[in-house]
Amino acid sequence: MPPQQAPVTGKASRRSWLIWFTAAIVYLLSVFHRTSFGVAGLEAADRFGVGAAALSTFTVLQVGVYAAMQIPTGVLVDRFGPRKVLTAALLFLGLGQVLVALAGSYALGLLARGVLGFGDALTFVSVLRLIAAHFPGRQYAVVTSFTTAIGFLGNLAATVPLTLLLAGPGWTPTFLAAGLVTAVYAAVVVGRVRDTPSGATPKAGPVDARQLARQIRTAWRVPGTRLGFWVHFSTMFAPNVLTLLWGVPFLVQGQGRPAATASALLTVFVFGSMIGGPLVGSVISARPGTRMPLVLAYLAGAAAVWAVLLSWPGQIPVGVLVPAFAFLSLGGPASMIGFALARDYNPLSWVGTATGVVNVGGFVATTVTALVIGVVLQLTGGQFRVALLAVVALLVLGTSRMLVWWLRARAELFAAQERGEQVPVQVRRHVWDAATRKVPAPA
Repeated sequence: MPPQQAPVTGKASRRSWLIWFTAAIVYLLSVFHRTSFGVAGLEAADRFGVGAAALSTFTVLQVGVYAAMQIPTGVLVDRFGPRKVLTAALLFLGLGQVLVALAGSYALGLLARGVLGFGDALTFVSVLRLIAAHFPGRQYAVVTSFTTAIGFLGNLAATVPLTLLLAGPGWTPTFLAAGLVTAVYAAVVVGRVRDTPSGATPKAGPVDARQLARQIRTAWRVPGTRLGFWVHFSTMFAPNVLTLLWGVPFLVQGQGRPAATASALLTVFVFGSMIGGPLVGSVISARPGTRMPLVLAYLAGAAAVWAVLLSWPGQIPVGVLVPAFAFLSLGGPASMIGFALARDYNPLSWVGTATGVVNVGGFVATTVTALVIGVVLQLTGGQFRVALLAVVALLVLGTSRMLVWWLRARAELFAAQERGEQVPVQVRRHVWDAATRKVPAPA
């Protein structure tokens, strides 16, 4: 086990809650920008004159940039502090959405989505680092779940409201206003956010590439970090693929639903995550031992849901789609367990780096799946049932690797205790064996 820094104790102050809420609004804005093509995908295809494979490239590029930037973002947050990184995130998000509003060519549209992905990548890890600094460990999962619930308000705004705006004012006014509002909010972050309860900020000296590489390698070698990576990989990519790009095309082109009905059905993901996030966060905070059993239960249920959706003959009834989407929406809350593992297994000085490593998982899976779906759709002439088998393949891969690292993380914890090392209580309590209920004794 790595050495642990003294955690935040006691209750979080009112100021810490205000700082968190200010940062959570940044996450709300980033989720709105990230998911805006979920309902604007068909308009984008018409605007830029592209097919399914080229359309998927928008999301693949954006999410690919996001995934590639997660570890560098974690390092940047640990080095410069979350306030500066969040400020930069807002400026890039605003610039990217302004470019989206003005883009008239496929190439400029790709550039715009890449810039959005860069800004989006700087956001969530920064907010989690603020939570780790301002709140005690027992509140980390709950406050993280509140953050994701607020973020899903941005997802909600990117469904029916965005559909109505695109049909009313249109593409350019809608995205231009969104970009400008986002950039202006940077002033609020500069004025209100503080990196730590005392107001101290990291002092950044000269960059040592070898030291940074060593910090990343150290975080990656922690079994709990690797477990968190595969938890995130397995749980959040399927709902992401549907809400970011392929949900509306699947429902409109694959199921014959009107566009308004399709966008309304996607709100099920939003409300499911908003309700499920705080619920899951409360449960795992009170009972850390339920973390992995909850993840396994979700993955087993997700496999059953996809089996129903892909085998249903003809058009899938709304009465089946709604509960199926509601269950799949819990993948977002379940993925937060990966961040809780990163926080518990790593010292505060590199929690940002470890969180970035974990966050790569789900977005790598999202990128690969979105691209494969687009390519298969192009090759099969729009056969969504065949293309969505990519989700099942990634689900099997992620689950198998997650089980491997769960066993290795448990073995490492038992070995650490046998060596007489201090094991944080949150880590001890999460090591729960479904067969023996054996938990390491207190160190």
